[in-house]
Amino acid sequence: MESPYLVWGGFFALVAVMLSLDLGVFHRRSKTVGLREAVVWSVVWIGIGLLFNGFVLYRFGVDKAMEYLTAYLVEKSLSLDNLFVFLALFSYFGVKSEYQHKVLFWGILGAILTRSIFIATGTVLLERLVWLMYLFGAFLIYKGIVLWRSTAGEEKAFGDLKLVRWFRKIFPVSEKDHEDRFFAREKNERTGKLHLVATGLFLVLIAAEVTDLIFAIDSIPAVIGITQDRFILITSNIMAILGMRSLYFVLAAVNFMFRFLQQGMCLVLVFVGAKMLLHDFYHVPTLWSLAVIAALILGSILLSVIFPDQTVKDKENERKSK
Repeated sequence: MESPYLVWGGFFALVAVMLSLDLGVFHRRSKTVGLREAVVWSVVWIGIGLLFNGFVLYRFGVDKAMEYLTAYLVEKSLSLDNLFVFLALFSYFGVKSEYQHKVLFWGILGAILTRSIFIATGTVLLERLVWLMYLFGAFLIYKGIVLWRSTAGEEKAFGDLKLVRWFRKIFPVSEKDHEDRFFAREKNERTGKLHLVATGLFLVLIAAEVTDLIFAIDSIPAVIGITQDRFILITSNIMAILGMRSLYFVLAAVNFMFRFLQQGMCLVLVFVGAKMLLHDFYHVPTLWSLAVIAALILGSILLSVIFPDQTVKDKENERKSK
């Protein structure tokens, strides 16, 4: 049997290769990502995630493969809510469509690092402080109820802008358009010397990273409610968020079809929270968890397709006609 270090090293090497190919080969130049390309890449990333699930099945057995698939589905579905906030974020800052992919790419790198730290810390704490399972469960139920009662994204959209204002105070920020660069050199009008400045696109990256941290507070306890295996948690989480960039451009084109998605996500949070609260009294089989979560997500999407948000659809059609 191979060393666990070899398995971990192989996984992160795979992630590094995929990200290098993504930005260094297939998306070297900034461009607008069309719906067809976004769909193709979404299928590719989902396929890679499912292929890795096949490796988990071969290497660790059926139970771990089911845990991976369930955690992957939970993280993928919760990330959809995150993407809707990114839509509003890019609109707020006026980010051109051809530059959005770069912001999302570097945002993904930050998310991989921070979420891995969150998962490792959370599982270690659970091993030592078992009562935290009840706290996480109660938090997820509370969060699900609060989000159900709020409008989509209302309470967390742009809570990160205070950090953006703080950054402006400590570092010079250019008001000029520097295309897809995060930093640039500009001539100081007083001294005549060139000095380093951050661009508006870097401010968007900061806002995106902090927004993802806010969402991680919801999603990490949710996936920990599925399994406490660090390898399964981290690999399923990373595989789910790797395809967020392509999925974003799909949602940007057909977001009117996800009218009831937030309600579905709320029910998922409540279900996982209840599962965590009951873990000492009744163990919900992983297969049942997977079936319930899949039914909630697919059901919310199906309802959204049957009863789409016509207002959003009309705005999208108006934007395309211009």
